[in-house]
Amino acid sequence: MKPSQDKLSLFNWLIQKYQRKIYWHVRKMVLSHDDADDLTQEVFLKVWQGLDNFRGDSQLFTWMYRIATNECLNFLRNKRKMQFCEIEDFSEVFVSDHNHDVLISGDDIQMALQKAIMTLPDKQRLVFNMHYFDEMRYEEISQITGTSVGALKATYSIAVHKIENLLHTNQHKLHYAA
Repeated sequence: MKPSQDKLSLFNWLIQKYQRKIYWHVRKMVLSHDDADDLTQEVFLKVWQGLDNFRGDSQLFTWMYRIATNECLNFLRNKRKMQFCEIEDFSEVFVSDHNHDVLISGDDIQMALQKAIMTLPDKQRLVFNMHYFDEMRYEEISQITGTSVGALKATYSIAVHKIENLLHTNQHKLHYAA
């Protein structure tokens, strides 16, 4: 069965408009360019497959972000299982991969921030990235994650506190090492 021209046009428009945003949302969660690229393709495949069933209860972008978020969380869960390591060890693996990634550049402060973010549990990292980097309102994040605004604010606050503590601790370590 051949898809309708309207569906193809809409899908092409969605790719042009949102592929970059979806990619960077995914990339901030999984870090690896190759993994982010694969997951972004998976997201758009699921979007294509689900377009006919999209009910319009939310905006298309919110729906797509939710698909991307679920794909990231499933990917991270499965990767953890495959590597048979503790959550802390898993974060360290990602951080060490992050150090050698040629597609991520930045000064020492930015690198320290990214390392601190990677130590957060998945949900905290997700909420932090969406609110801080993507500048999404809590109401938007709530629609995407299915979490209450109050819980999101608490999660974000906890994440910020953990990041500040890690950055402060690392700053002291660097100061005393010098």
